[in-house]
Amino acid sequence: MKSFDGNAVIYCEGAFRTTYGKTAHGLVRFTERYRVLAVVDSNCAGEDAGMILDGKAKNIPIFASVNEAVEAARKGAFPATHLVIGLAPDGGHLSPIARQAVLTAIYLGLNVDSGLHDYLSEDAEMVAAAAKNNVKLRDVRKSPPIEALHFFSGKIEAVKALKIAVLGTDSAVGKRTTAWLLVHGFRDAQISAEMVGTGQTAWMQGARYGLILDTTVNDFLAGEIEHAVWSAWNEQSPQVIVVEGQGSLLNPAYPGGYELLAAARPDLVILQHAPSRIDYDGFPGYPIEPLSKQIQAIEFIAGKPVVAITLNHEGMSKEEVRVMCQAIKQVTGLPTFDVLLDGAAGLIETLRPFLKK
Repeated sequence: MKSFDGNAVIYCEGAFRTTYGKTAHGLVRFTERYRVLAVVDSNCAGEDAGMILDGKAKNIPIFASVNEAVEAARKGAFPATHLVIGLAPDGGHLSPIARQAVLTAIYLGLNVDSGLHDYLSEDAEMVAAAAKNNVKLRDVRKSPPIEALHFFSGKIEAVKALKIAVLGTDSAVGKRTTAWLLVHGFRDAQISAEMVGTGQTAWMQGARYGLILDTTVNDFLAGEIEHAVWSAWNEQSPQVIVVEGQGSLLNPAYPGGYELLAAARPDLVILQHAPSRIDYDGFPGYPIEPLSKQIQAIEFIAGKPVVAITLNHEGMSKEEVRVMCQAIKQVTGLPTFDVLLDGAAGLIETLRPFLKK
């Protein structure tokens, strides 16, 4: 994208080092929608957001408060125009602390973009404050009206691109990040590719096609998935369409993926996995099923192969990642990569034989 929606401060109080900060993480790593100026999290104040995430400086400082971040931006080259809520808590609710931070941002003249289930545009106090300060509230997760939704029609069969679904063995495991790296890797290899996002963060990162899966009325969910994939094909004619997964098939709280497999009808699946996790994220006592069972479930439902494993290296050293990649390849017979650590080139070469003429 040649232009941004605005200059953003990302609000992530208390969560930047956790999976509940995954929206902020995604925006720090990559976004075509905003120029990211700063992150707010008092637990990490004074550090560089990129260094915390990936050990690479991004020149995105972390501040202890919205006031500090906005004041620093005012003194810099790009004054802040937006506060983007970078939190992704269970249930998607706005905490009292976060609520006060949003009101502060509104009073400072910032537009607010939220991906939570608590809609700012339906909150009387927020709406009044926004009107008084002439700013906009945008609820990214708010579903379109019923009359604008699509029912499954079968037009997915017209899509001739190679359709790849990036699914996972858990929620907040890095599916979206891998999907973006894959899209960028294809483009770097001169292979046209489009991303179909399925969550609020992908939209915030600038995905041109997609839906918010977890707030779409169920009767229209398959149709919206189909329409997003078909639209990407119809308007761009890419060689590859990469579909971002949600949750995991066997996750007790977020059993996403069924509709994606049924409606997007991917030609193949890449499976994202975090070897260091024992239980599902946020649900101790619910152990993650073995990788072999996860692969079996996907292939049984989709009737299509899992062709590669990609790793989330949380809690692992680089050497441990190398050993784990070899171990998983030996056990599953599938090539295994850490694309965040090593880039997507190796995975792209694995996928080349599947490209359609």
